[in-house]
Amino acid sequence: MYVCMCYGVTDKAIKNAVKEHGVGNLRELNTVLTLGSECGRCVQMAQQIIDTTIIDDSLFKEVC
Repeated sequence: MYVCMCYGVTDKAIKNAVKEHGVGNLRELNTVLTLGSECGRCVQMAQQIIDTTIIDDSLFKEVC
């Protein structure tokens, strides 16, 4: 699913940035991907994806 239409950033790209680059917030995400600087409508959803990915990964690590 596209999160940022202005730059063509998908939810998968954001999840990958969290997992591969340790991204934890939008400022860090913008060092890996470009988004949120045009219309800004994607900012809230991008942060939710970051937060959910971090929570899901931390819960999964405890189970293993």
